[in-house]
Amino acid sequence: FCCVLLKQIQFADQKQEFNKRPSKIGRRSLSRSISQSSTDSYSSDSSDDETSPRDKQQKNSKGNGDFCIKNIKQADFGRREIEIAEQEMPALMALRKRAQGEKPLAGAKVVGCTHITAQTAVLMETLSALGAQCRWAACNIYSTQNEVAAALAEGGFSVFAWKGESEDDFWWCIDRCVNVEGWQPNMILDDGGDLTHWIYKKYPNMFKKIKGIVEESVTGVHRLYQLSKAGKLSVPAMNVNDSVTKQKFDNLYCCRESILDGLKRTTDVMFGGKQVVVCGYGEYDEKCFILYILSQKPLFISVYVF
Repeated sequence: FCCVLLKQIQFADQKQEFNKRPSKIGRRSLSRSISQSSTDSYSSDSSDDETSPRDKQQKNSKGNGDFCIKNIKQADFGRREIEIAEQEMPALMALRKRAQGEKPLAGAKVVGCTHITAQTAVLMETLSALGAQCRWAACNIYSTQNEVAAALAEGGFSVFAWKGESEDDFWWCIDRCVNVEGWQPNMILDDGGDLTHWIYKKYPNMFKKIKGIVEESVTGVHRLYQLSKAGKLSVPAMNVNDSVTKQKFDNLYCCRESILDGLKRTTDVMFGGKQVVVCGYGEYDEKCFILYILSQKPLFISVYVF
């Protein structure tokens, strides 16, 4: 007990000493996870990091500037991540090979709002290979992989997203995807319902011309049901969340990967040799709240899901 108490006191003293040290990087970097991806090594100097992407004038190698991301120089690194993701998504890759010559999505103008990750990039590039035009924003202000967004921008996609957006940035990016002269979206691919809500509220005439909505999340589907019950959903909508594939692979199997990954990132500990207790009931979905309680001794971790 004395040893544990001594370690706790030493840790508290070290924490106080660390907080006293001046920081040149500012408050922004302190919010980062210790085990963040090494993509920061591809960033430019600190002055460039402090500049909001909205204030930058960036263009890809072909001179196209219809995007807003953190740093276009990260494109090569992002491309490698996308290539790795392609190896884990054989169905989409097979679909490209089978149908890209026929261009079955020619004429589709898809505006999307999802997590901007390497896996999303594979989806976007598949849609493009099948003939669709895409404009994309992030549904989450923290989950965007900046290097992947850079790779998409370099590939000619209109992407408006970066990690650490403010709420104002979030809605600005969505509006940049939608409010474009000479471009009328006819399909919505949404995760959370924010994009659908924005078009419905701000651009009602545009919303009426939409041919279909695909919604992935519990929250987004709930918002669609609200519109439907009020008689205001004038657009066909597909509830992806309740499909068997989504329920099993996302809400059941994938959560086993993401919960463990989330704990490892937030605690910055290795689980090898540790005792871990996970308590829960039923399948995980987005209505659940995950509370993880960490003791001072990193030998025991309790996770309660209810």
